[in-house]
Amino acid sequence: MSAERAAPLDAQPAYWADACKHLVKKDRVLRRLIPQCAGDVLRAKADPFATLARSIIGQQVSVVAAQRIWERFAQLARGGLTPARVLRLKIDDMRAVGLSARKVDYLVDLALHFDGGQLHVQDWARMEDEAIVAELTAIRGVGRWTAEMLLIFHLARPNVLPLDDVGLARGISRHYFSGEAVSRSEIREVAQAWTPWCSVASWYIWRSLDPLPV
Repeated sequence: MSAERAAPLDAQPAYWADACKHLVKKDRVLRRLIPQCAGDVLRAKADPFATLARSIIGQQVSVVAAQRIWERFAQLARGGLTPARVLRLKIDDMRAVGLSARKVDYLVDLALHFDGGQLHVQDWARMEDEAIVAELTAIRGVGRWTAEMLLIFHLARPNVLPLDDVGLARGISRHYFSGEAVSRSEIREVAQAWTPWCSVASWYIWRSLDPLPV
């Protein structure tokens, strides 16, 4: 997806209303779900480092556990969660808030990449989705799913389909397959009707599972 379609940070994406019109017209489930969330929209997060750090913390844990660990971790970095402050944290303190040794390593490597200027953060707004994914997945602990969370929640890219997202798979299972487990190919099949607004559709599927905005 071209970077020109990205939304301003901390703002409602300009494409949101058009996306909803398309999805309501094309998808019977979203025709029901979207009106239930009237007034709620995705708002891009301004801090790419915090967005990625939070995604790393959320890997393979429940939403509730991830939120609890995130809040404790953020409190460690007094004055704001920045790469430089994370690099000054003690490993034992990071472990004490509930982070595994592996996730501590991942967060430190992420901070090193940001602090050392190894990422083209200022260019991301002009880069294609796949180019950003390639750059991010060179960081330890940042897989495709984590990179896709940045595309959606920081850059507000409109057509990201996170095939490995457990919540998306669970929502599609519930709403389209009567609770039966779904494959990646089945997710792709459902999402054919969503293009070019897969991020928006995914957001509403997530909201159907959790009453709080994602």
